[in-house]
Formats: sequence, C-alpha cells, structure tokens
Amino acid sequence: MKFEQYRIDEGIKKAISKLGYKKPTDIQFKSIPPILKGEDVLAIAQTGTGKTAAFAIPILHILQDRKIEGRPDGVKCLVMAPTHELALQIESVFYQLGKHTRITSFCIHGGVDQEPQIKQLNKGVDVLIATPGRMFDLVSQKALNLDRVEILVLDEADHMLDLGFIKDIRDLMRHLPRKRQTLFFSATINEKIKNLAYSLVTDAIRIQISPKDPVAKNIEHAVAFVEMDDKRFFLEDLLKNNLEKKILVFVRTKVRAERVKKAMERVEILTNTIHSDILQEERETTMLDFRTGHLKVLIATDVSARGIDIPDVEYVINYDLPDSAEYYVHRVGRTGRGNQKGQAISFCSTEERPLLEEIEKNLGKPIHRIEISKNDYQITLDFSDDKPHDWKALLEEAEGFEAKRKKKKKKK
Repeated sequence: MKFEQYRIDEGIKKAISKLGYKKPTDIQFKSIPPILKGEDVLAIAQTGTGKTAAFAIPILHILQDRKIEGRPDGVKCLVMAPTHELALQIESVFYQLGKHTRITSFCIHGGVDQEPQIKQLNKGVDVLIATPGRMFDLVSQKALNLDRVEILVLDEADHMLDLGFIKDIRDLMRHLPRKRQTLFFSATINEKIKNLAYSLVTDAIRIQISPKDPVAKNIEHAVAFVEMDDKRFFLEDLLKNNLEKKILVFVRTKVRAERVKKAMERVEILTNTIHSDILQEERETTMLDFRTGHLKVLIATDVSARGIDIPDVEYVINYDLPDSAEYYVHRVGRTGRGNQKGQAISFCSTEERPLLEEIEKNLGKPIHRIEISKNDYQITLDFSDDKPHDWKALLEEAEGFEAKRKKKKKKK
C-alpha cells in the first residue's frame, strides 16, 4: 500500500510526497490505521524504523480533521520525549509533515529561557512536544494547561524509565483528561515497561516489529580489539582516512567525551561534543553544524544517542563499548538510516570483553572481528601525530632524571 492510497488529509500527502516517501515502513503500516481509528497503541520497534512518522502522520490528520469543525483552543496532543535532542527531532518531523495543514506544533525543553516558550504557548499550540522537567515547571507555574489534551504520546518510553522519569509520567496523568487516546512507543520491552504501558493504555492494539537481527541489515558492524590507552591512536587513524565522512563517536561519560576531543585537537582533527553538561544553545549549534556537514566528527554520550537522527552519518564509532546491550543497538542505529548503507566499528579493550559478550548474547550472534596484526597495531601507534613513542623526548626525560639523581647523590 502506498501513502497516496491512505485516507489522510491532502496537505499531509503533499508533504509526504515532497519528502520522497512512497511506501510506509512496517511500523507505519501497522500503526497508522489503528491510530486513525482512535485506538490506543502499544508499539515496540527498533530505532531507525520511522516510528516518529508512524504517529505524527495520523495525529496530524486527526487534528486537522477536527480543527475544521472548530473547537476551543489549547494543547490537543502532548508528545513526551526523554531528551532535548529527541524532542527537537520530533518537532522537526511534525513541522515537515504538517507544513500544508493548519496544525501548529511546538517544542519545550529545559536549558533555555522559558519566557519565549510561554509566549508561544499563549499564542496557541495544537501539538506540544516536551521533556518532563520543563513541562512540569510550566504546569506548576500555571503557564501550561493540559486539560484539553486528546492524544498522549510517550516516545522512547524505555529510555524515559532509564533516566528515572517513571514518577513524572505517573504524575502527568493527574493533569490530563481521563478520556484520551494514548500511544506508547518503546524500542525495548520488559516487565517494568509492560506494567507502565498497561497502566496508561486501554484495550491497546499491540504492535511489535522485532526482526531476528536488531541491527538493521544495511549496517555493517564490526569490532576491533584495542587497549584502552591506545584507542585515541586508532580513532585518529580512522578519522584521517575518512576526512570527508560524517562520523559519530560514542563514549561512556562526559569526561571521556572532552578527553577524546582534546586528544583529537592535539593531532589537528576538528571535533565537537554533545552531552548533558553542554549548554542548550551550544548543543543546538553543534547539532546544526553536524546536520549540515560543517562539522564532520561529533563525540556523544548515550544520553544523546536516541535524539541524534542525522542524515548521512556514514560511520558510528563505539570508542567505548556501552554499559547496556540495548544501547549498542541504539548507537549503531544512528547510521544506515532508511535505505542508506552505514558502518559501525567498536573498539573493545581487555576490560570491556564481558560487555562484548553481553552485546553478542543480545544480538544472538557474534559481531564480525577486525583482525589487527601485531605489526599493524604497532604501526598505528608509531605513525600517530600525538607521538606516543617519541624516543628522543623519552631519552631526554631519562637523561634529565639521571642528572637530578646524581645531583642529589653529591649533596649527600
């Protein structure tokens, strides 16, 4: 079935056509009809399957259809997202798909001044995309009223639980009408998520898109065994051999992100970082630079992983292996989006081998090994511009140490 055959608003069809989409993805094919009928939906689908459009398309149609009839102003649809980046990405999808409709969408999140957000809310917003913190701030200040919400969407619900938002989600229900349509989207499912989902939805249509391999087939992913202290030299080598490629590098912590950035600066490779300590304005500028290709290498932590939906990311580098097997799938899923090919390479140190075993167990098969001979390994270290083996400097340091030792001996 093609999009043009769906009974949806012509303005939405026009936007879909301009974006170059002809056929729905699996999650879109299975989600759009029940959402259009007003059913609650519980959907489990991996990253990169087009699930934002799976709920944005029918929601825009429903609201456009009702808007023609005329009714009171106020937020009609609330979309909850765990991170700033994901919230902004969802807003972008609603904007692109709703260009030829009368529906207004707007995103609120922390890290920026709230006054402009309040002004926009006062002007009238149909679809509100929000992160929990800022949303509750505005609700408590009575700057945001949610009593006219007709559709609630919880996107990346598993990540919201990981970040500790379960109490916030339950508190949210006190501010919403009981009679509403609820759409619950998650990349993974476990007992905790199941319990939350079934406490929010009513007679939900359950949809699960779970291919045997959770990593998309157009992504080639492999692992190289590299010791922790040597990773920067292998990253340098990889980046210098792919200067024009758009590359996303994942590390485990904010401190690691900044250290890797500094290491790349020493060898004159331009990179930037994105993590929770970066100011929102800087984060948005960095994301825009990466999206447009002005920045070729972005270093990110897992908190940002699900919000990075950037076209044409050709490589994902797991500089550090993630703590959770699920995060591996989310990380590598940042490349090979849609019909594009992508490559993901992981550096695994001796201490990270248990993490690799857990990831492979989750995938149900081993990850392809990149064989590096001892000779090639040493060459990568020796040819680094960071001079890991600057023998002259080491000799001078040793001579200086010996001179100090002799001086001390004479004093005695």
